[in-house]
Amino acid sequence: MTRASYDIVAADYARLLPDAHDGRPLDAAIMRAFAELTDGPVVDIGCGTGRITHHLHELGLDASGIDLSDGMLDQARRLYPHLTFTQGDMTDLDLEDESVGGAVVWYSTVHMPATEVPWREFHRVLRPGGHLLHAFKLGDQQKPLTHAYGHDVDLTVHWHDMDETAGNATEAGFNEVARLQRQRGVGEGGPQAFLLLGKRNPGAGSAS
Repeated sequence: MTRASYDIVAADYARLLPDAHDGRPLDAAIMRAFAELTDGPVVDIGCGTGRITHHLHELGLDASGIDLSDGMLDQARRLYPHLTFTQGDMTDLDLEDESVGGAVVWYSTVHMPATEVPWREFHRVLRPGGHLLHAFKLGDQQKPLTHAYGHDVDLTVHWHDMDETAGNATEAGFNEVARLQRQRGVGEGGPQAFLLLGKRNPGAGSAS
């Protein structure tokens, strides 16, 4: 039902959420840090209407987007015709092993429990030494969502615990680089979290 719900709301989502960070400086800051740390192509996993993909491009990255919803992708291609957007499932990405230098997962896991986030799939496609930036709703609850962006939908929204999320990512092979949490902003249901992760480069030596 996630795909169908986003197909329905796509046009109004694009109209109501046109900006990458909605004027929130902390969100923008961690995205800039990710961009400065990242080399090589970047994939925006769960890109929606492409607003984050476009922002990554503005930050100088070779960015493309992947999303489950054809409706959202139609909006992304209309708004940002200079970028590449493809249909795909984050649990089974159509990407080669170690093919991207960076990945962004920006609130695109909010409709799955923390235990189902496909960290090993994210790890598989990322090059050693690459970085992943994950944004999510902070907490330990889930709620049904039946109306959004002016339409009836059938979704469940999940808030994820920071320590559990970091632990799941570490278990899949990531290193935690930084974490950020902030209080709720206007229009948000609770605090928000950001986790910056790195994939270990097996050729790198350790400090003694």
